Amino acid sequence: MSCQEPAESTGATLTSQARIALIGSPNAGKTTLFNQLTGLRAKTGNYPGVTVSRRTGAASVGGKTVTIEDLPGTYSLSPVSPDEQVVADVLNGQLVEAEPPDAAIVVMDATTVERSLILVGQVLDLGLPTIVVVTMVDELADRGGFIDKAALQSILGVPVIEVVGTKGIGVDDVRGLLADPTAWPRPVITPPADPAGQAAWIDSVLESVLHQPPAGHKKTAAIDRALLHPVLGVVIFFLVMLTFFQVIFTVAKPLQDWISGLFDDAGTWVEENIAWEPLASLISDGILGGVGTVLQFLPQILLLFLMISFLENVGYMSRAALVMDRAMGKIGLEGRCFVSLLSSYACAVPGIMSTRTIPSSRDRIATMMVAPLMTCSARIPVYTLFIAAFVPATMVWGPIGLQGLVLFGLYLLGTLSALVIAGILKRTKLRSDKLPFYMEMPPYRMPGARLVLTQCWDSCKYFLRKAGTIILGTSILLWILLHIPVVTPPPELNEQQATSYQLQHSVAGSVGRAVEPVFAPLGFNWEINVALIASMSAREVFVSTLGQFTAAQSDDDSDITTSLQNDTNPDGTPVYSPGTVAAILVFFVFALQCMSTIAVMRRETNSRRWPLFAFCYMFALAWVGGFIANTVVTAMTSWALIANVSM
Repeated sequence: MSCQEPAESTGATLTSQARIALIGSPNAGKTTLFNQLTGLRAKTGNYPGVTVSRRTGAASVGGKTVTIEDLPGTYSLSPVSPDEQVVADVLNGQLVEAEPPDAAIVVMDATTVERSLILVGQVLDLGLPTIVVVTMVDELADRGGFIDKAALQSILGVPVIEVVGTKGIGVDDVRGLLADPTAWPRPVITPPADPAGQAAWIDSVLESVLHQPPAGHKKTAAIDRALLHPVLGVVIFFLVMLTFFQVIFTVAKPLQDWISGLFDDAGTWVEENIAWEPLASLISDGILGGVGTVLQFLPQILLLFLMISFLENVGYMSRAALVMDRAMGKIGLEGRCFVSLLSSYACAVPGIMSTRTIPSSRDRIATMMVAPLMTCSARIPVYTLFIAAFVPATMVWGPIGLQGLVLFGLYLLGTLSALVIAGILKRTKLRSDKLPFYMEMPPYRMPGARLVLTQCWDSCKYFLRKAGTIILGTSILLWILLHIPVVTPPPELNEQQATSYQLQHSVAGSVGRAVEPVFAPLGFNWEINVALIASMSAREVFVSTLGQFTAAQSDDDSDITTSLQNDTNPDGTPVYSPGTVAAILVFFVFALQCMSTIAVMRRETNSRRWPLFAFCYMFALAWVGGFIANTVVTAMTSWALIANVSM
C-alpha cells in the first residue's frame, strides 16, 4: 500500500502510435507486468470527470513508443463499484479520448483460471485486438498443475503468453508484440455473452486446457484454518499489529539516533561558519531544527511501510479483511470498507481514494468520514517522540515493552473509535442495506524483494517530498513569525531568557497565547498551541515546530527528547507533565490535521459539507479526549504521589 498525493502527474508527455489497455483482476500480477513493460516510467493522474486514478506508462518497441494504460483491477466488465465502472467505460470509449483503446492485454491468473476466464471472455466480446497473459504459472506448477498454452491459444484465437513477472520470464515476448496490435490474431468466434452460454464455454475451456488441477493448496488451506478462524484469526491479527510497534521502537532507534546526530552536527557547523546571525539562525534553527527533527523519524516510517507492503504482498491483508468483515457487519459496513481503513494506516489519502472499490455510496462516505482516525504514518513522529521521551523503556512481558504497548494502544484507540463512529453514521445519516461481500483469497506467496522495496520507496518518497515542500515551507514561515517581535525583551534578562521572551512575544507566540483559553483545560501552553496550529498543514509540523523551539532556546547540544523532558514553565513546573503528554497523544489520535486529506475528501465526496463535518466532529473528539486524558492522568499522578508520601 503506497502513499501518493491525489491527481499528481509526473514524467514526460507520452507520444505513442498505440494505446493499449492492461486489464486484470486484483492480485493477478497486472501491476508487476506493467512495471516490467514500462520500466516504472509511469505517470499518475485522474480520468477526466471522475476521481478514479489512471496510470499510464511508455513502452519502447522497435523505435516506437506505445502507451500502456494500467486500468483498475476488476473481476468482470459488469461493474459494481466506481473503479470497475471506469474499466467498462474506458474499454467502451466513454472516457478519456472518447475512443476505445487500440488493443488490450488481459492478465489471467493461472491459479484461478475459472474466475479469470469470465473477464477474458467479456474482453474478447468487445472485438479489440487482444493478448492473454497467463501469470502465476510457477505457482500452479508447484501445486502439481499446468495449463496447455497451445490449446488455450487455439480455443481463444488470440496470442497467449506465459509470464512470471517477478523473474521477468515472458515479458520480452509480450513487449515484442506491442509494436503492431493490428497484426495480432483475432478469434473467429467470440465467447457467448449470455450467462448460461458463458458458463458452458468456461467449463469446456477448463476441460481442454487445465491439466492435473490441484485439489487445493494444502499449505494455504492449513494456514487459513488459523488465520480465518473467527476467534484465533482476530487474536493473530492483533498480535501482528503489536509486533509492528515493538519493531518500530527496537529496530529503528539506532538509525534515528544516527540521523539526529547528522542534523545536530550540521546545525553546529552552520552556527560556526555562517557569520550573519539571522541566516545562520534560519538554517540552523528553522530548517535543520525543523525539518531535521521530522526526518530523524524516517526509519520508523520506512519500517511501517516495509511491513505493510510485505503483509499485503504475502497475502495476509486479504485474510485480515475477511476476518474483520464479521465485526464490520455488526456496525453496518463490510470487508471492503476495512480494506480502505487498513490502507489508511499508511496514509489517509490513498485510504480514502481506495473507497472507490466499495459499491454502496453511503458506505463509501461513512468509510471516508472515519478513515483519518486510523493512525497514519504522519502521526508516527509525534507518537514516537513523546513516547520515547516520557514512557519508560521497560519490558512488560518477554520482548514486549511498555513503549510498544503504549503505541499499540494509540493505534487501537484510533481504530476502535473509527468503528464506533462508522457504526453511528450507518445507523443514522448513512443508513443503507448491506451488500454481499466477496474477496478472493490469493495464495500465500513470498514477494520479491524488488517489489516490496519499490512500494516502500514510493511511500517514503511522498514523506520526503512532504518534508521538502510543506514541512520546509511551514518551518521557514514559522521561523519568520517567531522572529518578528511584538515587544522588546527587558534588559535585565540574560541571553537565553531574552530569546524565550522574544519567542513568546513574537507574532507566532502571540497567536499561541491568544488561543490559550481554548487549550488550557488540556494542559497546553503557548508553545504547544503554536505547534498545534502549525500542524494544520501536516501533522509532522508539530514535531518540526517543537524542534525549532528546542534549537532556539537550548544553550547546549541536547536533543529534542532531553529538551522536552527539561522544559519548565516560569513557575518551575514541567511544561510536559504526564497529563499534558497524555492529552497531546490523545488529541493527535482524533484531530484531522492534514490539508491533503481534507482536499481529497472534498474531491471524492464532491461536497464541502462532508469535509467540514469531518473536521468539526474530529476536533470536538480531540478536545474532549484530550481533556479527559489530562484530567484522569493528572489525578492518577497526584494519587500516586500521595501514596508514595504516605508510605
